[in-house]
Amino acid sequence: MSDPRATTTGNRGLQIEEPLIFEQGSPDKTAVDLPEPPSTKDRLGGVRRSGPIGLPGLSEPEVVRHYLRLSQKNFSIDHGFYPLGSCTMKHNPRLNEKLARLPGIGDLHPLQPTATVQGALALIDACAHWLKALTGMPAVAMSPAAGAHGESVGLMTIRAALEDRGDARKRVLVPDSAHGTNPATAHACGYAVEGIPADDRGRVDLAAFREKLDADVAAIMLTNPNTCGLFENDILDIAAAVHDAGAFFYCDGANLNAIVGRVRPGDLGVDCMHINLHKTFSTPHGGGGPGSGPVVLSEALAPYAPVPYVVQGPDGFELIEDPARSDAKPFGRIKGFHGQFGMFVRALGYMMSMGSDGLRQVSGDAVLNANYLLACLRDTVTLAFEGPCMHEVLFDEGFLKETGVTTLDFAKALIDEGFHPMTVYFPLVVHGAMLVEPTETETKATLDTFVETMKALTARARAGDVEYFQEAPRLTPRRRLDETMAARNPILRWRPPAVDKAAE
Repeated sequence: MSDPRATTTGNRGLQIEEPLIFEQGSPDKTAVDLPEPPSTKDRLGGVRRSGPIGLPGLSEPEVVRHYLRLSQKNFSIDHGFYPLGSCTMKHNPRLNEKLARLPGIGDLHPLQPTATVQGALALIDACAHWLKALTGMPAVAMSPAAGAHGESVGLMTIRAALEDRGDARKRVLVPDSAHGTNPATAHACGYAVEGIPADDRGRVDLAAFREKLDADVAAIMLTNPNTCGLFENDILDIAAAVHDAGAFFYCDGANLNAIVGRVRPGDLGVDCMHINLHKTFSTPHGGGGPGSGPVVLSEALAPYAPVPYVVQGPDGFELIEDPARSDAKPFGRIKGFHGQFGMFVRALGYMMSMGSDGLRQVSGDAVLNANYLLACLRDTVTLAFEGPCMHEVLFDEGFLKETGVTTLDFAKALIDEGFHPMTVYFPLVVHGAMLVEPTETETKATLDTFVETMKALTARARAGDVEYFQEAPRLTPRRRLDETMAARNPILRWRPPAVDKAAE
């Protein structure tokens, strides 16, 4: 019988599961020959290591081969189509990576005197200018280190503005079709969260919204386009009602790539919006960082933006902790250093190389690609809501009804076909959701292949080949994990051991 851990990996033949690096090599081996260090006095006192630390000893080729083999097991945007809805996994031009690694940029240190980093401050200022121009907003906070961090800054700015006018509002309204982090952000900022249901069009239910809007509401956190891939076409009425109630309009900018260059959020009545530079402006996505989530602000919220600011004075650029504008009342500082500079370099390089016309084409192509998938698959896969859609198209599990195949089964089968699965089971307003975002960077040929694969898998499911789907994927380094039976997972079943009171 073959080793159950074995897998075929293209022309490399049979490959056994990769051991951990600690399972290779041994502490008594070393890849380098170094002289014994001279005996020197240290300051460790009584905290010196008393035994070996157990690091494995491997040669350089062994280390390189280990991590290269691991990297080849991963799927990435460089391998193939990665249609995660709501996450915008698009190809980022390598030019922008090269710019961020230029010696004069990559070698900077955040503690250098500002006189020695004038070019870097000018670059941050230029990036800020582009973001303000594209959103139609007069101010921007560049410090936030990620999209969720930007959400927090937006809510903290709103809270500071309300506190300044002596208005102790306690609630934030969050539509069910909003981005998933919005309720957590509002709660973390001290607000009670109230959901607003979606209507049968997949958009904010206006009647429910108006019923919940009152003088105790601090803000609404709305994502536009929303996580159903639809434009909230009542957004002007929503903004007007929010402002009439004395509240603020927070817009989640996760899906800005669908409207950039075509719609300015400031013109829609938005008071603040974070921008995920990784989703719209070509900076890395995932992996724990670094991220960047600048927050654009309306005139009403600009005085409360966090410090520092990049300001150009007669002697050059400065980072200002104490703003000169008379109405400035910043709520404080939210990061040790001023933003993620490498992300600003990539984003500015992308914006300058694309130009305003190129960015307009980006959003147009993203929407076109999503609607192309909608048109090609609407007679095969059931649509959650009637189109047209924006940058992503949302399907549900209706087409799998009575086949015995679930959304998860279908997604796993896509892996064996060479595609990363779309986002599944999100947004929560749709049962068995499949959210597909092709982005603007994929060709028609790639989309056509994806369409044919979706049709072929659908036909197979309807033909009753349930076992095929339930066992997928078969061709991956790790076979299917049990994601539905949490009770079988010893980690999830673990409970603290009972205390024996008698023994105590």
